[in-house]
Amino acid sequence: MTRTSRTGTTRTTRTSRRAPLWAAVLSLLAGLLLAVTPAAQAHDTAPADPARQSMLRNATAGLFLHWGMFTAPKHYTCESWEKAVTDSGWTPDYWVDEAKKLKASYIVLATFHSRLGYARPWPSAIPGSCSTRRDILGELVDAAEAQGLKTILYMTDDPQWHAEQGIETLDSAAYSAHKGKDVDLTTRDGFGEFSYENFFEVMRNYPKLAGFWIDNDNAYWEQHQLYEQIRELRPDMTLSNNNEDTPIMDMVSHEQKTGMVPPYDQPAAIWTPLPRLTESCYKVPDTGSWWYDGQDRPVSTGLNVGRYVANAGTSIRSLMDLTAMVDGRFPPKQQAFTDFMKDYLPPIWESLHGVDGGGYLYGGMQPGAWNDGAYGYVTVSRTRPTTQYLHVTTKPTTGDQVRVRDNGYRVKRVTDLRTGKRYPFDQRDGTLTVRSVTDWDPYDTVLKVETLPHREGVYPTGSVKASEPALTDGDFTTYWDNKGTLPASLTLDLGRVKRAAYLGINQREWSPTYNRETFGRPEDSARIKDYTVSVSEDGTTWRQVRAGVLESARGIRFIDLGTDGVRTRYVRLDVATTWSSPTVPRFYQQLQIDEIQVGHGHPKSHG
Repeated sequence: MTRTSRTGTTRTTRTSRRAPLWAAVLSLLAGLLLAVTPAAQAHDTAPADPARQSMLRNATAGLFLHWGMFTAPKHYTCESWEKAVTDSGWTPDYWVDEAKKLKASYIVLATFHSRLGYARPWPSAIPGSCSTRRDILGELVDAAEAQGLKTILYMTDDPQWHAEQGIETLDSAAYSAHKGKDVDLTTRDGFGEFSYENFFEVMRNYPKLAGFWIDNDNAYWEQHQLYEQIRELRPDMTLSNNNEDTPIMDMVSHEQKTGMVPPYDQPAAIWTPLPRLTESCYKVPDTGSWWYDGQDRPVSTGLNVGRYVANAGTSIRSLMDLTAMVDGRFPPKQQAFTDFMKDYLPPIWESLHGVDGGGYLYGGMQPGAWNDGAYGYVTVSRTRPTTQYLHVTTKPTTGDQVRVRDNGYRVKRVTDLRTGKRYPFDQRDGTLTVRSVTDWDPYDTVLKVETLPHREGVYPTGSVKASEPALTDGDFTTYWDNKGTLPASLTLDLGRVKRAAYLGINQREWSPTYNRETFGRPEDSARIKDYTVSVSEDGTTWRQVRAGVLESARGIRFIDLGTDGVRTRYVRLDVATTWSSPTVPRFYQQLQIDEIQVGHGHPKSHG
């Protein structure tokens, strides 16, 4: 049996033995029902977030720039590319200004990229690939810093595209002479050694560089403790990894997700659970490469606004890729998008920045599918915990109402964030209904919801005991894990016979919500599907009060126990199946749950 604790940078596991059967019997006789289940947990305390993470944790968005020798029109020598950049009037100020339009806090520069010529936009003393005489990186770092933004440098691990354009972009002979030994840069080990040395050059020469964005790990780096040395030499620098959750990294970035419904719901495909720092990187143009290919590709405004809001509503950073041309400027359709965002974001910015995603460990109402085809997200203010924002990113197909599960928050007032218009509402049976909404924004109607400071109708942390302690400890850095065993039975003890109206379940967000494939790796939803709920006054005689199918969705999910609830001491949740297909063994029959709360009533209010 294992118990797992999550922190901002590491994952630790502690193993203990299951209590013997006689102990469980004695506990039952004593009145504490302990269901024999496959896994049990104890409590660990997560350390504080490292100071270097504060910029990323406070960020809503970043700007991703793939820009190098093979940006169209392609240049086949480092000198010709650099000359074209300079002659075209490239300036870092343009990128900084565009990032500010998007309310980005950081810029990730991907020039040392496997398919852009391995160009290094800085003067380097290390031969082996294109290195500019002009200090493009230094200029960008300084320009960004002057405007309160940070610069992060992309580093690739991959030499395989060294001759993709019909020319050799890696100079093994020059690097071998530099090292005094033969090094083949076209091999992973050889390239790992070359790129490893570049990390240290950059760390020495650019004290204001904020971090590295790693496009997967290289064995040479790991064998030579690269990341540990970065931590020692530059404890201020952040490390982000693409598509891999490497524990030493500060943040996991998830590359371009598709197949979601609605299509902007990128978080539905993300498998990194909070409170781990998470980023979603995606191309703003609808089609084409990550870099400029010579075409002015179309841009779907609604899709990109939806992504931005969806990520903010789940505490995920949006890393938006725009395809800079040789002169650094964006093609007209992408330029039009940044100009649009410059005016679109400020009126609703308080609902997207300085907030946490609602419906998760930070509290808040339930996100996801609402009434009549409506879909949306919830954000919760960090400085004003009585303020939440409902983001209606898909409006109802009919009617002028939005109905959202209130999660125990008594509402005082609902207004349109943009106009201040006050909306009538009523609240009963666990649902907030906002009425008379007719001025729907085409992309994100933001309703500002002001509540009382304390939730109502929910038994407080510590008052409900569970057969698996992590389920009711109030700590989202711990979770219960069934270790692949189904059916699973979880029992909650209210201490004495009381009213139970519903269960609120936060499952660990470590899997997508639907069956999909990422880079040849199948994924599926490790969430509750078929379940029953039974109750008992003595822990011996049980009666079933609910059976159903729980939707595969992110955020808190609710199981109601009848119109009037039930009076009971014990509540047992039996999980028969999960959503994952048997063809996806990594997720099949796996189930992890952060917290289960028991509600005994609902707030009632109107305005």
